Amino acid sequence: MLKPKVSIIGCGNVGIRYAYSLMINGCAREITLVDYFKDKAEGEAIDLSHGAPFTPAVTVNAGDYSNIKGSDLVVITAGKKQKPGQTRIDLLKDNVNLFKSVIPEIMKYAPDAILLIASNPVDVLTYAAYKISGKPANKVIGSGTLLDSARFRYEIAKHCNIDARSVHGYILGEHGDSEFPVWSKATVGGVNIENHCMLCDKKQNCDHKAILNEIFSNVKNSAYKIIEKKGETSYGIGLALTRITEAILLNENSVLPVSVLVNNLYNINDVYLSLPAVVNRDGIRQVQQIEFNEMEQKSFVNSATVLKDLLKEIGI
Repeated sequence: MLKPKVSIIGCGNVGIRYAYSLMINGCAREITLVDYFKDKAEGEAIDLSHGAPFTPAVTVNAGDYSNIKGSDLVVITAGKKQKPGQTRIDLLKDNVNLFKSVIPEIMKYAPDAILLIASNPVDVLTYAAYKISGKPANKVIGSGTLLDSARFRYEIAKHCNIDARSVHGYILGEHGDSEFPVWSKATVGGVNIENHCMLCDKKQNCDHKAILNEIFSNVKNSAYKIIEKKGETSYGIGLALTRITEAILLNENSVLPVSVLVNNLYNINDVYLSLPAVVNRDGIRQVQQIEFNEMEQKSFVNSATVLKDLLKEIGI
């Protein structure tokens, strides 16, 4: 059997939390780290490698772009941080320019690899990677709202005192301020959230609408809260990236809310945003044609409009 190879571009907190999670997961047998600061990548590779006796068999190494040759998957976590006084649009332009230097190097040495983008703003940069690389849309995926959806499931589970693995639901649209909850499809143990709440033993003392609003507010603002307290978020997205990687390398045909190219859905075209999609060894097998209620549809269109405006403003 060929050993799946994953290369990670960017050895900041997100890239290394992902590498650590991936190493423990065991679905990849070779992990290559690439970073502008080569000593940082080499140090991280050595540190991770010393855990080899405690994990599934995996080789971790560091190098430059020539070392990503033969990768099945290339994951980009690299991105510039906002400077004092810099506008969000200027930061966006800087990161798009960064991708204009990174993507050609990837295409030179690993042209057949699937691209998985985690750098923020993920929807815009995934679209940029799609355009710059010239790869088919199914081979360019953004981490999207997978982590947001995990936060959503966690918050519902915490309120209902249910194992989070028994809760299903999606946050879709932009990975950002215009994201929205799909309450119409949220379930607890297969029971729609609305019906579950009516059966819950808390129903006499629970303001149903207020609780649902609070759950979404906690999800939407969780990253801001974490950053305020510890300066960055990385563990959750590291695990989310590992989940996407597993679906790809193991050909799982898993349905995950990831950032995909949208065409012909509610008159939305040529923009990346999150929808449930079937993920396997080919990347995106298909995008699920999810049926929204009226409010969700408006939110979806709004999210697409926000992203379209951003793309237009930065000239992509």
